[in-house]
Amino acid sequence: MMTPVTIIGAGLGGLVLARVLHVHGIPAIIYEAEPSAMARTQGGLLDIHAQDGQVALAAAGLTEEFRAIIHAGGEAARVLDRQGAVLLDLPDDGTGGRPEVLRGDLRRILVESLPAEAIRWGKKLAGVAALGEGRYELGFTDGSTVTTGFLVGADGAWSKVRPLLSSAVPEYVGTTFVETYLRDVDVRHPATAQAAGGGALFALAPGQGIFAHREPGGILHAYVALNRPAAWFAGIDFGDAAAATARVAAEFGGWAPALTALITDGEAPPVLRPLYALPTGHRWDRVPGVTLLGDAAHLAPPAGEGANLALLDGAELGQAIAANPGDIETALAVYEAAMFSRGAAAAADGHDMLALLLGERAPFALVDFFSGLVQN
Repeated sequence: MMTPVTIIGAGLGGLVLARVLHVHGIPAIIYEAEPSAMARTQGGLLDIHAQDGQVALAAAGLTEEFRAIIHAGGEAARVLDRQGAVLLDLPDDGTGGRPEVLRGDLRRILVESLPAEAIRWGKKLAGVAALGEGRYELGFTDGSTVTTGFLVGADGAWSKVRPLLSSAVPEYVGTTFVETYLRDVDVRHPATAQAAGGGALFALAPGQGIFAHREPGGILHAYVALNRPAAWFAGIDFGDAAAATARVAAEFGGWAPALTALITDGEAPPVLRPLYALPTGHRWDRVPGVTLLGDAAHLAPPAGEGANLALLDGAELGQAIAANPGDIETALAVYEAAMFSRGAAAAADGHDMLALLLGERAPFALVDFFSGLVQN
């Protein structure tokens, strides 16, 4: 039997990797900083694509479980201008190939598919030391250490494993999201509920926008986007929720009240989500016994691909290991060759999509894109 594969991070990519290895009888241990699977909310809806995310879940033997958590109607989308006029309204007719699921539900079915001992919760990585000959010592904030000869960094944008392979660090892309929620929207916020429709909402103007998605339970989950320098946001005290909300809302003067309610009427404090990216085409030379997946490898602006790429990375790495159980380096070389290529393409697409959403032709560029008039 192989030495257990050591995975840092119980996000979607790390979990799928562990599951695919489990299916093939290969042991893996995930070290996760969070104290439990339920320690925090896991974000909103994800559209899981037929060509990558769904392929990964099939490799993990979880297609049936995935279909059971699909949010019916979630593929609907509409594009609005700042006055709330509907420019495009796309229904969810079941043919889109990108069903929506809650990230928390998807993570749950992945966690439940693994033996309980496969995940070590409450293990926050403090640092990694290379011992030579493909061996690594992991130091955790609780003072414990682990030594491994097969390490996978699935630890996201600010990966502590990445420096073993690359000196690249994420850089701010010039756009920040402010996350908000409205609850019981059909009763408490009927005008906003009507404007948003049954799926995704894109209300756009050059340099700014309001993105929202209807989630189960009468929730509208919104991201308010602004193209501003990082220093502009640093000048706002987000510890004072009312003041921060007012400052952000002031940038949307003249917008329809049904839309700005997604900023001003949120029932939870606004959360700052600055967007960072690694260099497009980020790659590294082969280093014995270690690799990365997901955002740790190819962080890019969100364009619907991040979770799907992480899932596919995890599945393909697991399959490469299963195909080469006695040759770690061959497995990693096979995996990285494909991952580098798709990561570079997806990162370029992510930057292009962000420019399309918030560029000078917003919102009409997105209407063209959805209408098939522009190929991204």
